[in-house]
Amino acid sequence: MKIKIIALGKIKEKFLKEGINEFKKRLTPYTNIEIIELQPIEIKDENLTEKILKQEGEKILSLIKPSDFVITMEIKGKQLSSEDLAQKLFEITNSGQSEIVFVIGSSCGLSNIVSNRANFKLSLSKMTFLHQFTRLILIEQIYRAFKILNNETYHK
Repeated sequence: MKIKIIALGKIKEKFLKEGINEFKKRLTPYTNIEIIELQPIEIKDENLTEKILKQEGEKILSLIKPSDFVITMEIKGKQLSSEDLAQKLFEITNSGQSEIVFVIGSSCGLSNIVSNRANFKLSLSKMTFLHQFTRLILIEQIYRAFKILNNETYHK
């Protein structure tokens, strides 16, 4: 199985980069993971937000194959426990999907065209996190899910 994370924005903080790279390395025995960073479009006029989200959405969709299972990170998405996320990844894999794509939008959210493409909408919490933190939390939870699925001791 291959996992791709498409995220708007670059990680600038060294400690976040190190954390993300550490979990990428830890995931190597379980899955091939790729992180694609897209440059968000700066919104200078709030009246153009929807138009810009659509442009970002088109960039995101250009990186998604019709056969991909898409999980968008959304405030109104479903909240899962770590065990439930592990079960969800197991079900997706066993359904014959070979690639899962997680999408993290910009600080303004995701375009409806991306949200509508999602096979599943996931929320990490009722709390709001910086997008850079979301990437670290997500990759750690993916790692935790694989440890749970393999009955290994990381998850307590």
